[in-house]
Amino acid sequence: MSELLLVRHGETEWSRDGRHTSWTDLPLTDNGEEQARALRPLLSARKIARVYASPMTRALRTAELAGLPSPHILDDLREWDYGGDEGITTAEIHRTRPDWYLFDDGVAPGPADHPGESPGEVGARADRVLALIAPHLEDDEGDVALVAHAHFLRVLTARRLGLPPAAGGLFTFGTGTVGVLGTEHERPAVVAWNTRSL
Repeated sequence: MSELLLVRHGETEWSRDGRHTSWTDLPLTDNGEEQARALRPLLSARKIARVYASPMTRALRTAELAGLPSPHILDDLREWDYGGDEGITTAEIHRTRPDWYLFDDGVAPGPADHPGESPGEVGARADRVLALIAPHLEDDEGDVALVAHAHFLRVLTARRLGLPPAAGGLFTFGTGTVGVLGTEHERPAVVAWNTRSL
């Protein structure tokens, strides 16, 4: 069976500063561009049959610099809609909600066009992505790469492993890093995580 390569986009100004970033379409920093370029040797060593990316500039630029041109764009690969928490750090949220935890509690309501998502809603999007790519993983023609965002990819990882969406909180995911999901004894397993080289 082919493996699933999860690529988190390179650093942006907001990711560097710990600000929740979903629909705000920020470019990569110079460091983020270098992180993306540094993934090229790792990814070029793989036989990649299909590439899907979030429509956000930071994901598409990462794909380009990492040597994954012309990805299929999937709206379901967008980051968790942070609603009223967009652009705010966890420390700022804890000033008024000291026990808040994204993967359990979701986000504060936002504007009509970005109302925010619950963990279950993000998990449903992840399940749709996994259903879409399942035939490509099974045909063994090459790996499938997803270029997207930390919190969404963490939830997708949990769902791939048969865990609830909230279990995405168990996986940290640095900017410009790769996670590899494969199988062991025909069961989904983490092969590599948060890596820039294999």
